[in-house]
Amino acid sequence: MCVMSDATSPSESPDFDAMTRDIAEVPAVEVIVTVAVNLMSAAAVKLGLTEDGDAHKDLDEARKLVHALAGLLDASATEISSFHAAPLRDGLKSLQLAFREASSVPDEVGQGPGEKYTGPVYG
Repeated sequence: MCVMSDATSPSESPDFDAMTRDIAEVPAVEVIVTVAVNLMSAAAVKLGLTEDGDAHKDLDEARKLVHALAGLLDASATEISSFHAAPLRDGLKSLQLAFREASSVPDEVGQGPGEKYTGPVYG
């Protein structure tokens, strides 16, 4: 027996018009910040920084997420205010430092995840 977890049954299609209207009302800055926070959260999990610790630790995946976050923040720097950008940059730096600490063979300074966009990160 297959049980669906949402309100849409297999015979009903999602209301894409309503979904489009909903996202159309969201300011771009909010979308960018939400994506950045999701990347930060996923990177923290993959770095083993959650209550579960090493249960989900995967440094290869963490590297990809941190690098993507750095690229997003670099690309959107002129689009989001410093009010939004400053805490995101601080979080990114914390993740980059956590990655360096978690690595058994740390990258050279300037070669870590996202440092292509942020410049070298020192501990």
